[in-house]
Amino acid sequence: MSMHDPIADLLTRVRNAQQARHTAVEMPNSRVKQELARVLKDEGYIDDFSVAEQEGGKASLKIRLKYYQGQPVIDEIKRVSRPGLRIYRGKDELPRVRGGYGVAIISTSHGLMSDRAARAAGHGGEVLCEVC
Repeated sequence: MSMHDPIADLLTRVRNAQQARHTAVEMPNSRVKQELARVLKDEGYIDDFSVAEQEGGKASLKIRLKYYQGQPVIDEIKRVSRPGLRIYRGKDELPRVRGGYGVAIISTSHGLMSDRAARAAGHGGEVLCEVC
């Protein structure tokens, strides 16, 4: 069965794993998922991520989740742009999540980056998700 929205799948797996208090979550790998995990790690929302080759040639992405005083660091994680309704914003219209305490992940022509990094670099793009 094909997956229609792999980014939403990643976000849902992370959300469900944190609600169940798992230390890590594993999923099929892709470059977009790796970049999304890299941005989450750079912003301090996850501990680390790694890619492992499995039998049969399929690679898997393993994300180690982060907790602070027993509570998940990620309070809310949601998909903004989706396959049925793409959301694009210019550099001056990029969203601020919870007044700057959260982060929006933007897909720009220079790769995936946080809303702060995109604003600083002067790039707009597709608003993939919001994390706070």
